[in-house]
Amino acid sequence: MIQAPNPGATLGDSRYSPEPEDSAKFTGERDRLYTMFAGAYAAALRIFPVWRRWIGRAIPHVEGRRVLEISFGTGHLLAQYAGRFETHGVDYNLRMAQIARRELRRAGVKSSLVQGSVEHLPYPDESFDSIVNTMAFPGYPDGVAALSEIRRVLRSDGRLILIDVNYPSDGNWFGRGLAEFWKSSGDVLRDMGQLFDQLAFDYTQEEIGGRGSVHLFVARKKGNA
Repeated sequence: MIQAPNPGATLGDSRYSPEPEDSAKFTGERDRLYTMFAGAYAAALRIFPVWRRWIGRAIPHVEGRRVLEISFGTGHLLAQYAGRFETHGVDYNLRMAQIARRELRRAGVKSSLVQGSVEHLPYPDESFDSIVNTMAFPGYPDGVAALSEIRRVLRSDGRLILIDVNYPSDGNWFGRGLAEFWKSSGDVLRDMGQLFDQLAFDYTQEEIGGRGSVHLFVARKKGNA
């Protein structure tokens, strides 16, 4: 996989968010927010096909036998591919997990779902061939800790498929505005290219929607660095 620079990003780019000073407070606030809007999120996925199309772009990149989806939310995406793999899911929010279990039953597929934190994943080292993470990474309080744990549970040469909001490479006002709106909501926008370099991933990225503000990253773990 060819390594690609993060579009428009520079070291210490002031557009990106600082890491939260109080991780526990940040996590608690996001958890309460997700609990409050869990039902609305499930409805939005049904009403807005563009959102489904964006996160659905992850599925063709899933490979191997064992797959983990981190922050599976209401389980919409997981239900689309769980029947093809041995799938596992971890999410911090209990209300989301309840909705996801219902979604999986409705789809007639099975997945092992647990409550847990991305910073302390309840799996042994090198457990998964692919990890899926969509529209969730800015909700984590520590990007390095989150990506380090993801790396730990990925098998050598394993693949992370990550879809999230970031700045458009051409700097267009609409895409930039969407990224800024996301940031203003309290989420943490990060220079993902810099993180992937730091944690020894090769990666590609593609702007897949929102006038360049929705990015698909496909990152492969490099050895045991």
